[in-house]
Amino acid sequence: MKNKLNIAEQLKQKYHKCEEVTNFKEMIERSAQIYKTRTAFKLKNKDGEIYSKTYEEVKNDIYALGTELIENGLTNKRIAVIGKNSYKWAISYLASSIVGVVVPIDKELHSDDVINFMNVAECECILGDGKNLKTITENIEKLNNKKTIFVDFEKSFEHYIEAGRTLLKKGNTKFEEIKINPDEMKILLFTSGTTGNAKGVCLSQKNICSNILSIYGIVKVKRSDLFFSILPLHHTYECTIGFLLPLYSGASICYCDGLRYISKNMLEYHPSVILCVPLLLESMYKKIMKSLKKSLPEKYTKDGENSIDKLPFILRKIVSRKVKNTLGGRLRVFIVGAAAVNPEIANTFDKLKLNSLQGYGLTECAPLVAGNTDFFKRNDSAGLPIPTVEYKIDNPNQEGVGEIIVKGPNVMLGYYNMPEETEKVLKDGWFHTGDLGKIDENGFLYITGRCKSVIVTKNGKNIYPEEIESYLNESPLISESLVIGTHKENDDETYVNAQIFPNKEAITEYLKGTVPTKEEIKKVISDVIANVNSKIPNYKHIKDFAIRDSEFEKTTTQKVKRYGNNMKIDK
Repeated sequence: MKNKLNIAEQLKQKYHKCEEVTNFKEMIERSAQIYKTRTAFKLKNKDGEIYSKTYEEVKNDIYALGTELIENGLTNKRIAVIGKNSYKWAISYLASSIVGVVVPIDKELHSDDVINFMNVAECECILGDGKNLKTITENIEKLNNKKTIFVDFEKSFEHYIEAGRTLLKKGNTKFEEIKINPDEMKILLFTSGTTGNAKGVCLSQKNICSNILSIYGIVKVKRSDLFFSILPLHHTYECTIGFLLPLYSGASICYCDGLRYISKNMLEYHPSVILCVPLLLESMYKKIMKSLKKSLPEKYTKDGENSIDKLPFILRKIVSRKVKNTLGGRLRVFIVGAAAVNPEIANTFDKLKLNSLQGYGLTECAPLVAGNTDFFKRNDSAGLPIPTVEYKIDNPNQEGVGEIIVKGPNVMLGYYNMPEETEKVLKDGWFHTGDLGKIDENGFLYITGRCKSVIVTKNGKNIYPEEIESYLNESPLISESLVIGTHKENDDETYVNAQIFPNKEAITEYLKGTVPTKEEIKKVISDVIANVNSKIPNYKHIKDFAIRDSEFEKTTTQKVKRYGNNMKIDK
């Protein structure tokens, strides 16, 4: 009798088939040839009217822009791209990465940081939104290269496209003749994560293309799919999965006008796929549950969180359809990353026939390492290893928890001009992530925290702040939490302290409509903490807590920063 394969091994027999590409130029040409007149982008004109860009038009625009960049002497040069998510950003990224090395920069950064990254990367050109470029030109004396070329999306960008088209019509073939080394650095990303210390991550086009193919192998992308782009494109999560994956697959992309317009845009575009972070999914979940509580009989909603389970089959189908209609009517899947999702929230969306697939990745891995799939999923896990990628736990403790290390064609070339830092994380072909986790017997990965944020007690026991935060954040009465280790005067023991940003609206409802005082909020949160402490061992107990008046500072992917002002303990 044959041994039964575990789930990770079974998955290998089910991958969706895909056609290999190793660089962006090859991918663009392939997509233009196969999907030619299909819609690649749904965009809005100045009057707010929606129009389409076909795959053939996208290729032509990239060729035109790339040709003009070459004409301006930018072959093999560093080219920065900055701005809100847009079609212009997208084709700038692709053209720049083919002509030279693209340096995507966070539009929310202070101008000093933007200029610093441009100086470190030795950028000779920057394409971007006018307001971002203006903050740089106002501080031009800080820029090392005074001859930097500025291409404003609102002004000179169209001129570059037209000039490139003219050159192409005259027979210029310089862009077409470019040969890309798939293993050469073509993308330079600066990342500080949640613990500070910005590093330049060097990626090749092969790194990213391998990740695109791996993701396609576990999550089927249909040609009829429309991806709704919300998260910042400078981040590899949105860039690889929300931009390059659909372009490879023949799907379409549309852009959110801003966080306040998410609901409006979904009704306008009718997307089928959304990449999001847990915070956005939780926000949608709360709105849905609030709406259900108002519209359904009390017998189905009095327990709040479990209301979907109580619904009869027909009523559940009606509720599912109504929820889908509020999200545009076509939504079929949420791809969730950047942090762990509350399993109860994911379960609720599953019951509403809205598939939520969470994964685990890092910029250094272009980014995906593990993911839940079309074939197997567990809502309390980051998923299974994606095709071509291996992971294992280095030096696990008695509970099986240790550092996650990764091997695969998606792993970065190294950190830019930081050989010592590169040597620390790339050892014997394995990338040491700095993340802690464990793997079950079926290959599912569970993230427990960051190596740097572990709290160690006097007795040598490890406490993972993220684990305790997940318990706290399960309560609808808490919006956000941050757990840290603290010391008392003349005491060398480490104590668990929780900083809490309460959900005042939920607390008001909990108190039957009474606007809570500070003391009442503290009492409610104290009860939540007592409940959390009852679920965990004594050495992990929260010994003290403080109520915050404002949200925590976050990264652009909405992760709470574990440095700076967030680490100052409120009294």
